[in-house]
Amino acid sequence: MKPPPDCPPVFERDMACSDAEWRRLLAQALAGARWRISGDGAAVAVGEGCLHITWQLLAPRQIALLRLPMLRARFVFEGVSAEGRAAFMRHLDLYTHRGGG
Repeated sequence: MKPPPDCPPVFERDMACSDAEWRRLLAQALAGARWRISGDGAAVAVGEGCLHITWQLLAPRQIALLRLPMLRARFVFEGVSAEGRAAFMRHLDLYTHRGGG
């Protein structure tokens, strides 16, 4: 999923992954960044600003016999330009996109 076109300071996104997978993806995407995780949330330094990510588990999504774990992530950027927000989300998306045809 692409970031919102104008990448607003606050938005939510449903993710097809488990809590454990989400934490692993975050750790990979944020390697080298200043960040910390606490409970069901994380704070990430983005340039001179900060990103707060919180998430909650949702009911699994079922498509025929396929059952996907789901969570909703909320992104709150503080003091990060629109360009900085879009760049960060493009980077995060590299780690969270699934392959497919």
